[in-house]
Amino acid sequence: MPFFAPRSAIEPPSNAALSPLFLALLALLVMLTPAHAAPGSERGGLTLRGPAGTAPVEAVQLAIDVSVDVSGPTARATVTQAFRNTTADWVEGTYVYPLPEDAAVDGMKLVVGSRVIVAEIRERAAAKRAYEAAKAAGQSAALTAQERPNIFTNAVANIGPGETVLVQITYQQTIPVSGETRTLRLPLVVAPLYNPAPASLDAVSLDGVAEAARDPVPDRARISPPVLDPALSPPTNPVAVTVRLQAGFAVGAVRSATHAIRVTETGPESRTITLAHGVVPADRDLELTWAPVPSRVPGLGLFRETVAGRIYLLAAVNPPAIEAVAAARPARDVTFVIDNSGSMSGASMRQAKAGLLAGLGRLTAQDRFNVIRFDDTWDALHPEPVPATSAALAEAEAFVTALEARGGTEMLAPLKAALADPHPEDGRVRQVVFLTDGAVGDEERIFAAIHGNLGRTRLFMVGIGSAPNGHLMRHAAEIGRGSFTEIRDLAQVGERTRALYEKLESPAVTDLTATFSVPGVAVTPGALPDLYRGEPLVFAARLPEAASGTVTVSGRVGARSWTRTLPLAQAGAGAGISKVWARSRIGETETARITGRLGADAADAVVLALALEHGLTTRLTSLVAVDATPRRAPRTPLVAADLPLNLPAGWDFAKVFGTERSGEAPADKAARIVPINAAGAAVDLPQTGAGILAKLDLGLLLALLGLLGLVLGAGPTVGDRRTGDAR
Repeated sequence: MPFFAPRSAIEPPSNAALSPLFLALLALLVMLTPAHAAPGSERGGLTLRGPAGTAPVEAVQLAIDVSVDVSGPTARATVTQAFRNTTADWVEGTYVYPLPEDAAVDGMKLVVGSRVIVAEIRERAAAKRAYEAAKAAGQSAALTAQERPNIFTNAVANIGPGETVLVQITYQQTIPVSGETRTLRLPLVVAPLYNPAPASLDAVSLDGVAEAARDPVPDRARISPPVLDPALSPPTNPVAVTVRLQAGFAVGAVRSATHAIRVTETGPESRTITLAHGVVPADRDLELTWAPVPSRVPGLGLFRETVAGRIYLLAAVNPPAIEAVAAARPARDVTFVIDNSGSMSGASMRQAKAGLLAGLGRLTAQDRFNVIRFDDTWDALHPEPVPATSAALAEAEAFVTALEARGGTEMLAPLKAALADPHPEDGRVRQVVFLTDGAVGDEERIFAAIHGNLGRTRLFMVGIGSAPNGHLMRHAAEIGRGSFTEIRDLAQVGERTRALYEKLESPAVTDLTATFSVPGVAVTPGALPDLYRGEPLVFAARLPEAASGTVTVSGRVGARSWTRTLPLAQAGAGAGISKVWARSRIGETETARITGRLGADAADAVVLALALEHGLTTRLTSLVAVDATPRRAPRTPLVAADLPLNLPAGWDFAKVFGTERSGEAPADKAARIVPINAAGAAVDLPQTGAGILAKLDLGLLLALLGLLGLVLGAGPTVGDRRTGDAR
């Protein structure tokens, strides 16, 4: 059986072919990894042990290739995961992995040797039943399920001894714009999430219902994969990335704050971007930004796609640029909330402190402010906001400077305290700036609390660190009618906090509407959000067949109104817009369910109908691929293996999983993997860490591939952009 299927069998789109470096990585996995190594052999490596008395087993090898095609306002991505079974056993591998929170996941293929099995979209329970039946029958099968909009699980059944199978996932997303900068974020690791424990059995809520019945994270087992301790194990899950950029305008600088990249100019409006080191461990998100040539800034507009006789429209409209006048700035109450839990230890804590201190430095004499810090406890500097005097600011700076990262991440109570409005009649503008990595699993109750307590406040989320929880951060900002800013490196603090605080000080664009001249148009989001300085208005719409006419966008900036009318006939061609529309509509419906504006049954009906019509993976639907031919003989054992994740770069393992996480449920603290010791003895692990042994020394592999990358990457390039550590 070949190590990987020939390209004709895999059938990826021609613009999403596996990179040469990734193919070299697969070949090295075969050449350097013993196919039938015995568990517990004399050579050191990664080993796991399940229940007491069982033999240690080896870890499934995983290699990942991410291929992205950016076309103007949208991106199409193909993620190929190669699962390599190095043992003499039949294995089921399970891998928890991240995708962008707005990704419309619409395709999956399972490749076993020369066989290609294309997945079907089914209701979640039906897909799970089909997968389990195939697993029991010895058939090759794969199941892609959504655990959160940004967290997915791949389960692959019946990987044969010494065999490699490929799982190829495709998705569509939009490209966010801020000012002139476009950003592509590729999440590469799921950060360990703090999952608050259920209340004690005798706890009763105000409505008299036992609180113990309301586990804040009922799916905690599915979002808590094993995590490597970087002090004891080398990094794993190597990733190769290729981005083909067709910007639609003359491209200026292409940069990354997270990885060293190689940029190759392929035309005035196009670039090819790869990682400068070829492959990297999956231990931080990849962020790419690009902007137009300064003298050739493009206007935004309309893009359209026709699917099944319907027209789908994507609009990106810039409101007029109106600068804030200092004398006209309203009096503000600004509450800064800073996360000092264990996951914020190290670089993240320094970034958060710097971001908060920058905000304090921009306050004026007419502003009032407060500072709240939290881990598994919380404190407010003052009972309510105080005037921003020199003495008060100095006290706040000392308070922030002295903070240290420790403990769990109990976010709900400090959030409610920040949103509490003791003087709703005073007419001041209320703003909350919330700095955190968002590493919690109880997102839904956070969203519900924002909806229920927001009032006149606006919530601005600042994502900190190498792998922030984009789903929590972005959705919290949407419900909170604010904005979301990411800070991934200390060098970004000045630029990005300045842009954020300018938004807070500038008038917002409000009362936005989009009115079509034709009837029967379904717009998402239905209620257009407020916009802040440098932000375009982005919405999607589904129109009747052969619709024409215009769309008129209007709004207010302070006391001034503005209107802009765009002819639908001038919309440019776009790809994947129907998926973007459906994914946005699903997200709106889920928000309505979480916040109580739509009943659970009604919301489920809408989500399910949209998901099945457009072939999307959601909370209620999954992709399942089943090979019809049984391969594993009856009564031959099947070993379950949860593939381990790297700890996000910059995180402190002891701070995250040690005793300092005092509020966390024990099962969540135990997701730890350790190597065998020098004598070859395995170390007992909790059952959540079951897996199989990794023999390959990834450090050697990365060194070899680094040299290979120099050869494969040779040629005329714009140059290597090194603005972040690319470990």
